[in-house]
Amino acid sequence: MLESQYWWLIAFPIFFGLGWLAARVDIKHVLSETRSLPAAYFKGLNHLLNGETNRAVEVYVDIARHHAETIELQFSLGHLFRRRGELERAINMHQKLLERRELTDAQRQSAQFELAQDFMKAGLFDRAEALLNELQHSDYARQARTELLGMYELEKAWKKAIETAQQLRDDSHSYQHEIAQFYCELAEQSLTRSKKDEARAYLAQALETHRQCSRARLLRGEMAFAEQDYAAAIDEWLALESQEPHALALAMRQLMAAYDASGRGDEGTTLLLRLLKHYPELDVMDLAYERLMSLQGVDAAYEFVRERMREHPTMPGLRKVLEAHLLVAPVEQKAELEIIVRLLNDVTRDQSMYYCHHCGFKTKQYFWHCPACNEWETYPPVRGRKKASA
Repeated sequence: MLESQYWWLIAFPIFFGLGWLAARVDIKHVLSETRSLPAAYFKGLNHLLNGETNRAVEVYVDIARHHAETIELQFSLGHLFRRRGELERAINMHQKLLERRELTDAQRQSAQFELAQDFMKAGLFDRAEALLNELQHSDYARQARTELLGMYELEKAWKKAIETAQQLRDDSHSYQHEIAQFYCELAEQSLTRSKKDEARAYLAQALETHRQCSRARLLRGEMAFAEQDYAAAIDEWLALESQEPHALALAMRQLMAAYDASGRGDEGTTLLLRLLKHYPELDVMDLAYERLMSLQGVDAAYEFVRERMREHPTMPGLRKVLEAHLLVAPVEQKAELEIIVRLLNDVTRDQSMYYCHHCGFKTKQYFWHCPACNEWETYPPVRGRKKASA
């Protein structure tokens, strides 16, 4: 026991000495690295700490120009220029990087990818596409294809978009929604050129890619309606009930017109009321009200909106009840009711908008492709339905 105590007395100073020596080595290493940094680096850092971003950038640009070893700094500056919208400076920075012979393969690919993004931001899509295609067999292949897909969507180059999305398909993302939408876009382009058979082929491919593609069903119904094949149009639109019943709202006026044109108006009205009963959020109450008003009169329309309000109370429903009540109310009540309706219109204005479930962008027009976040099928066909809070 006594011997072990003596051993510790000897070992402790040795361990202390080794630790002191290691610390000295680390400090020397840090000091040598600090001395190797150009003095201007700290000047630029001081500008950043003082919030003088523009002056700091100029200092670091000068460092990058005179110190060849600052590759990572050049990457950072190029990225910063692009974010600030200084695209010409970003392009110049990344082009100079690519001219350097000492770049590793990974650095060269990274510089190409950054330069391609600069070109895309600048609207130079041909140059961006060429660089991204060169990266198809590199470590940046997936990122390059993702950028290409976004670019093809902007250019409305839907065939290229389909090919690229198919290359991106994997277990994490099937891209079936996007590819089906691209086929629908091609179908609409064909329809504008009066190439109906071509449009039908594209819509068939859309449904083959994604069986639940509501847009393809809607377009096929519109084509049949335009050709006065009302039975076929009705069949196409009614098929939506088993896919996405709320999407029926996007075709309901034409659906009722098809029933009327084929002499089945009462059947159409019965269908409309049944759908509202089964799907209370179906966004066609205004249409049902108008239809009952024209076919069965004011009293029937008024009773309809009152019953619907009891079963499915909403602010837009209350507004419609008051609008209907205005038509049957005594003259002395109408002035007050008109004020209440006007106030309700202001309160419920947001509930007359479509909301993107991805980014929250709101619009009066229904979009398949959100103009704000560029995601597909993010607008539920129910006005006022906002993204659920997490």
